[in-house]
Amino acid sequence: MSEGNRGVVYQGPGKVTVETIAFPELALGSRRCDHGVILKVLTTNICGSDQHMVRGRTTAPQGLVLGHEITGEVIECGRDVEFISKGDIVSVPFNIACGRCRNCKEGRTGICLNVNPSRPGAAYGYVDMGGWVGGQAEYVMVPYADFNLLRFPDRDRALEKIKDLTLLSDIFPTGFHGCVTAGVGPGSIVYIAGAGPVGLAAAASAKILGAACVIVGDMIAERLDQAKSFGCETVDLRQDADLGEMVAEIAGTPEVDAFVDCVGFEAHGCGHDHAHEQPATVLNSAMALTRAGGQIGIPGLYVTEDPGAEDKAAQTGSLSLRFGLGWAKSHSFHTGQCPVMRYNRQLMQAILFGRVEIAKAVNVQMISLDQAPQGYADFDGGAAKKFVIDPHGAIAA
Repeated sequence: MSEGNRGVVYQGPGKVTVETIAFPELALGSRRCDHGVILKVLTTNICGSDQHMVRGRTTAPQGLVLGHEITGEVIECGRDVEFISKGDIVSVPFNIACGRCRNCKEGRTGICLNVNPSRPGAAYGYVDMGGWVGGQAEYVMVPYADFNLLRFPDRDRALEKIKDLTLLSDIFPTGFHGCVTAGVGPGSIVYIAGAGPVGLAAAASAKILGAACVIVGDMIAERLDQAKSFGCETVDLRQDADLGEMVAEIAGTPEVDAFVDCVGFEAHGCGHDHAHEQPATVLNSAMALTRAGGQIGIPGLYVTEDPGAEDKAAQTGSLSLRFGLGWAKSHSFHTGQCPVMRYNRQLMQAILFGRVEIAKAVNVQMISLDQAPQGYADFDGGAAKKFVIDPHGAIAA
């Protein structure tokens, strides 16, 4: 198959461009990839994790094709693909997983042992994640297709709900995972740190899981308004006020049952310190705010190398934590990539049967591939939107 292909390419700190890139092949280096498929990308999303790279806060190389949130139509199958067919519309988990290693067999697909020579775990178009070509493009290759891909059961229904279903590749399962690992359940009081797309997805997930009170904290008024739009309580962290006291005004107690960190390593201080980075501030707030015996889910990204960090220790991922407080309160902490396949089928059903309007919750805005650089700029400016790229204009049509 010989067609053109274009993709969003990282060109150095603060700059992305749309470039002509190679059309994908069913190959891994010099050998064939008969277990893979080639997708025509229907939707591909800009993620906050991409934004960390574009800001220059990682060691991402210039020329990296970005994008790990992919939904597409299968246009070619490798010889060994048995259960996925040409014409299927599928969601691609951002975790690349072999399905054969110990971790994959245990359902820990975010730390597959065979798809990245540098460390456990891989993703499309992401620094240190195995060198896989990203999916903010017109076409992309997906390996281990039978294991990785979630096929939508009805094409017409999938296209009707595509703005919701596109979020299954990452942020919806990631937000849900954050809540599950924080122990959210019926009657829980939950604090969500960060009202970006993952934080809003976590807030919507907490409601699915039966939380009684979902409190979202952020410093951007538009994002807090978005959280309020589907019934969340909010706290404005620009205020010079104690977080526990602000939570007590809402919930009647200065503690929460579950805390979900959807901010990660570029966290800023609160109140008068909001202009300055304090990368440990959310984790320390989590230990202060979560009740004794409570749980803390950490889907927010933390890195081993942050060349742009203000603090020298933080440049190597070393943070100043009050870990003794967490120990004293018998907290449980859960970190790492979401194993998307643990949740995506169930969340697909929740979407298809109208149990959740996740696109509305995170305020999806469709853009063209050529609008991607502006989408990155707007997202970096704090837009209360989830930018979804429509590379072929198929969804707009």
